[in-house]
Amino acid sequence: MRILLVEDDNGVADALSDSLTQHGHRPLRVDRGADALLAHHDSDLALLDLGLPDIDGLEVLRKLRAVTPLPVIVLTARGDERSVVRGLRLGADDYLVKPVRLFELLARIDAVARRAGAGVPVSGPVVVGDLVIDLDARRVTVGGRAVDLTTKEFAVLAALAKRPGVAVSREQLMDEVWGDAYLAVSRSLDVHLTQLRAKLGRENLTTIRGFGYRLGD
Repeated sequence: MRILLVEDDNGVADALSDSLTQHGHRPLRVDRGADALLAHHDSDLALLDLGLPDIDGLEVLRKLRAVTPLPVIVLTARGDERSVVRGLRLGADDYLVKPVRLFELLARIDAVARRAGAGVPVSGPVVVGDLVIDLDARRVTVGGRAVDLTTKEFAVLAALAKRPGVAVSREQLMDEVWGDAYLAVSRSLDVHLTQLRAKLGRENLTTIRGFGYRLGD
């Protein structure tokens, strides 16, 4: 499993990385919250310390939860009730207080990963009215007519097609397509949605005012 290890203490990070590797995982260590917000795309689960040098770990958790369902286990020295409650309410899948026993940590990782894997990924073409999106073949048709999309246009459409009928926030779209939900690319998203509407028909893409967009009803 690819595990994003967000930890600024080199000694702790080295020990955890070695243990995770020995048990078949592939850890990627970063020591800053800003780096975690960029590196989460290539991970299956995150171990998140809260005492980071640039951004408080709870704020990192809040920002992650705004854009990704990535399983997050908080692993921190903060054991006070207020921090635990805040971490869980902000969306942590588990909360462990250092020092933690290695085999308990590994068991918690397995348990969180099992729960996260319960969802069924989208497979086969996504059909919305006369719009057909083949995510694997990267082919789009409307009423049987092939539609030529740019790479970014298809990426935006694919992010919506993976959740047909579900409202997707602007932050989620920017995170998935541009790699960082907090870069100033909002105008770029607007331009690409306008182009998609012109090519696919306005009825297929719905704007959720103040939130984001939805593909289909």
